[in-house]
This record gives sequence, structure tokens and C-alpha cells, in this order.
Amino acid sequence: MKRGVIININENKNKLDKADISLDIIMGKLKELGSESIKNVLIKHGIQEPFFGTKIGDLKKLVKYVKKNDELAKELYNTGNYDAMYLAGLSINPKSMSKDELEGWLDKAYCIAIATSIVSNITAESDFALELARKWIQQDNEIIECCGWSTISNYISITDDELIDIEEIKELLNIVEANIHNSKNRVRYNMNSFVISVGSYIKELNDIALEVARNIGKVQVELGTKGCKVPVAEDYIEKVMSMNRVGKKRKTCIC
Repeated sequence: MKRGVIININENKNKLDKADISLDIIMGKLKELGSESIKNVLIKHGIQEPFFGTKIGDLKKLVKYVKKNDELAKELYNTGNYDAMYLAGLSINPKSMSKDELEGWLDKAYCIAIATSIVSNITAESDFALELARKWIQQDNEIIECCGWSTISNYISITDDELIDIEEIKELLNIVEANIHNSKNRVRYNMNSFVISVGSYIKELNDIALEVARNIGKVQVELGTKGCKVPVAEDYIEKVMSMNRVGKKRKTCIC
């Protein structure tokens, strides 16, 4: 353990009394906070060893020790440990990431969860969101395609409408409508989420997205667990409309 760093284990499992923070310190804390029950849940979602099963809530409490230390965040991601990778995704400054680094992160994303919960969120807030999303949705690889659709969905959710190429989004809606039911299993899920994102976050395209949602209907996706369901895009968009929240952007998609 690095000198000058005290980890308070007994009084508060989530607290670090820090003078310095290192990769070893953070990895040790993640291990301490791990849970076998959480591991069992994550395994059902395709998460592979190594990982400790740290709760998302506990990961968020560790963000303050990693945030603004982008090199440490990158070290955490490069461990290949799911908990560390997720913490890195919550902590990294997306603007610090080069295009090559983002593609490298996706290369290391061995499952859909990492690609769509970590890499796509970071990419959406980076300087390369559209460039990489356009590239990824055209790849014949389920994980990469999912990340591409998730990236552009996240980008839409945080970007002012006047900065969005409306014609491009219309064309992507046409692609989804024509291809969603014949696409790869989890790609169908992320295409469906894209329709929801367009209908929820772009006022000008709300009607068009709602029509596409009605046309595609229910989307069948094998998610591997009984508790997970595919949202019906039409129902979801109509709920957003009923709440008068169409076009209300998120401040961040990193969560």
C-alpha cells in the first residue's frame, strides 16, 4: 500500500482518507466493496472475470477520488476488470480522449454492457461522437454496432437541436424502420432505443419518430434474464409527450 494513504475500512466502507490515490489503492477498495450477490447478477448480463461485483452506488462514491485524474481513469479501464472499467467511465473527462483511445476502449469492450454503458457514453461527450458513431453502426459486429447506435442516441440526448443534422437523423430512422427486425439480437435493442431517443429529445422529429415506433411495433430481443424487457418505443415516446418533456435535454449521459 502506498504511504501517505489511509483507507478507513471500519468506520465507512465507502470512505477514503487520501493523501495520494493510486491504481492499487482504488483496486483494493473495489475489491473490498465487492459483493457475491452482485457478481451473480452481473454474470447473467455477460460480465466476465475479473470483477468484484461492486454496486453502482458505491462506484459513484469513488468517482471523486479518480475524477480529474484522467491517467488513473485510463489505467483503471486498461485493467480489464469490469468494476474498474465502469469507474473509469464514470470518472474520465471525455474531452481528454483521443479518437484512437476511444476505439481502443471499444476494442477492450468484451460485452454489450461495457460497450453501451461505458464506451458509448464517453464517446457521445467526446469530440468524435458522430464520426465514430457513423463508423460503428456500419460494422458487421454486434458489440460495435450496438455501441454505434448507443453513441448517437446519447449524443442526441445532450446536444441542442440546432447542432444536429436533422436530415441525417431522418435517414437513420428510415434505416431502423427497414432493418430492425432483421438485425442482430442486441442491435435491435439499441436501434429501438435510438427511435425512443429521437422521439424524446428532438422536437422537430417527434412525430416522425412516433410513426416509425408505431410501424416497428414490439421488438423481440433475447436479453438473457426474465426481469429485463424491451421498451415499446411508441408507448415510451407517448409517455414523454404526456409529461410535456419532449426536447428536454440531459446535462450528461454519463451515469
